[in-house]
Amino acid sequence: MRYLFWIIVLVAVVFACTHQTVRVEGFEVHGIDVSHHQSRINWDSVAMQKVHFAFVKASEGVTLNDSLYCFNWEEMKRVGIRRGAYHFFRPNLPAEIQAENFASHAEMAYGDLPPVLDVEVLDGASKVQLITGIRTWLYLIEIRYGAKPILYTNLKFYNRYLAGHFDGYPLWIARYNSREPRLACGRDWQFWQYGNRGKLNGIAGHVDFNVFNGSLDDLESLCMAPPVILSQR
Repeated sequence: MRYLFWIIVLVAVVFACTHQTVRVEGFEVHGIDVSHHQSRINWDSVAMQKVHFAFVKASEGVTLNDSLYCFNWEEMKRVGIRRGAYHFFRPNLPAEIQAENFASHAEMAYGDLPPVLDVEVLDGASKVQLITGIRTWLYLIEIRYGAKPILYTNLKFYNRYLAGHFDGYPLWIARYNSREPRLACGRDWQFWQYGNRGKLNGIAGHVDFNVFNGSLDDLESLCMAPPVILSQR
């Protein structure tokens, strides 16, 4: 029976990794995230398929920049898709330099979604180094753009390393399943990446599918806004 159980588990894992992702029901706001791995995207086609937002990779570590970031960034604006940019975090590299790498490459404006920090590897760093580095990057980017960044990670990584930290920041959680993520600390998530084998016209190959935990108005309220200027009397 034990061997049968593990065979069933293995088959389920293989199926989840190879089966095409189908859009989940019950959510008003749908989105995707992309990088150079999707090659050159036809954003006019994407915009016609109920895609309300998209995140694009901007940078990684201290020197790497995504080769298609600028193209994707301008095209998302042109077709009217709410856009956001993310940085892939390397915990064993200086967080200050990583923040500067993102900020020097990501030209964000009012109406865009907040910057995103993608955290999913340790790279040999300790938990203390990880938490300290994340906190530094989030703080510097919040100061730079005047908006609280979004924290992206997968469910297991969050529950093991990040639960109980960064409660003031919006969460984007990856869990490839038909069931919504449940966080160990009990807090809510704002974005859910539920599959990585989605298919859309205009994108060659597969793309990650996401939903937003709220309405279109809620998504709008999360976007970066100009500072409030108080009148002086």
